[in-house]
Amino acid sequence: MQEIRWILLLEIIYTLAIIATCLRIIYDTRSTTKTLAYLMLTIFLPVVGIIIYFCIGTNYRKRKLYSKKIIKDEQMQLRVREQIYLESKKIWDTVPEEILKYQKLAQLLLNDGMSYLTGNNKVDILLNGEQKFPEVLRALKEAKHHIHIEYYIFEDDHIGNAIKDILIEKAKAGVSVRLIYDDFGSRSIRKNVIPELKEAGVEAYPFYRVLFIALANRLNYRNHRKIIVIDGCIGFTGGINVSDRYINNGYNTDQVFWRDTHVKITGTGAFYLQYLFICDWNFCADQPLTPQTSFFHELKENAGDAVVQISASGPDSDNPTILFSLIQAIGMAEEEILITTPYFIPGESLLDAMVVAALSGVKVVLLVPDKSDSTMVAAAARSYYGELLNAGVEIYQYEKGFIHAKTMVSDQQLSVIGTANMDNRSFELNFEVNAVIYDTDTAEEMTRIFHQDLKDSRKIDPVEWEKRPLYKQLPEKLARLLSPML
Repeated sequence: MQEIRWILLLEIIYTLAIIATCLRIIYDTRSTTKTLAYLMLTIFLPVVGIIIYFCIGTNYRKRKLYSKKIIKDEQMQLRVREQIYLESKKIWDTVPEEILKYQKLAQLLLNDGMSYLTGNNKVDILLNGEQKFPEVLRALKEAKHHIHIEYYIFEDDHIGNAIKDILIEKAKAGVSVRLIYDDFGSRSIRKNVIPELKEAGVEAYPFYRVLFIALANRLNYRNHRKIIVIDGCIGFTGGINVSDRYINNGYNTDQVFWRDTHVKITGTGAFYLQYLFICDWNFCADQPLTPQTSFFHELKENAGDAVVQISASGPDSDNPTILFSLIQAIGMAEEEILITTPYFIPGESLLDAMVVAALSGVKVVLLVPDKSDSTMVAAAARSYYGELLNAGVEIYQYEKGFIHAKTMVSDQQLSVIGTANMDNRSFELNFEVNAVIYDTDTAEEMTRIFHQDLKDSRKIDPVEWEKRPLYKQLPEKLARLLSPML
């Protein structure tokens, strides 16, 4: 009798747990598709479904993983916002006529992330580690006041130690050096590199430390940003982490050609990257930073002619800003859209935007890897190809190696280069950053690079794709069911 009572009590507790979890899913989850997926997991997978939801499904955008506010005073923040709008308007009044059509995109980033337009920037496109790291090492050596570095992956390897040595040298010379590293992605530097840096005077902190008790949840929300800011006026961002695998000259032990894209921004375009770094620093460091004039150093002479705006989002932002900016940019294209991404799980809204653009007569070209480093993600990605091909989207698979670049070019006028993949993880879970560049010279260069990559790629034939046997399509359809959680 006693045993029956215990069983009944456990059943009541479990039922209440299911009801509470379902209510939380309904309240927290913005996407209908994801809501149904998590509800089905919770109801039909006893105990396991609830664990999976709390591990990877919690909506931290609603619960605000951390506050991005640097300015606590609301009146002061309103004055700053007003000044940002005024400065952005001044910049917009000076841009070439062909760039004016992107005003709504710029307004979106202003309203949603308070990311202001910056003019007079010099933009350098850096392909692969062979071009990026020499430029980074040179810029680090020339630092005079401070170096701020934030990376998802920072490896204890050849290039990682080369950067470490310079950071130590600069710290000993009196330059303020601060490093944020993702505690999961950069786990190889915990034991040796970090202690050496700290001993030399470098301030280094892990972002969202991985603790055993909260392991699964904290692994799900990672800082995927790659940011370097030097002396407040030079910024780097893009897809290339600090790792030998990105260098195709003998250090890459994977023996796989890594094709990636990074960007160096010289000028006020680095200011918002600096702002993001300070926000992230104040979240994870014991010693908070306050904005200083030296952190936002304006060059005496114009560095270049490019107009730059930064798009950033994460579990701390009110909206998936990066997703919204990509949808807006696609909708504003008139002639062509060139997209490169290693992981393509677009979700309904981005998929519809691409289909609408293609059906409206815009040439849409998607470049993805032929072989991915994630079987499940690759299968889910292929499940979307049929809809795109039917709408007239051209899809190419890169065969020279693994293409890891995250870029978009529109009408040879607008370029997007950053850290965000076209998948749910980048749009909803990770902390990401993209550089939005309103500049025809940059866009023309990015277009040339894209077409060069197509020479190492194979175009998917829509007719042949449609004829594929069902046994190949079934795993893709099944993987797509899990796409909200990939």
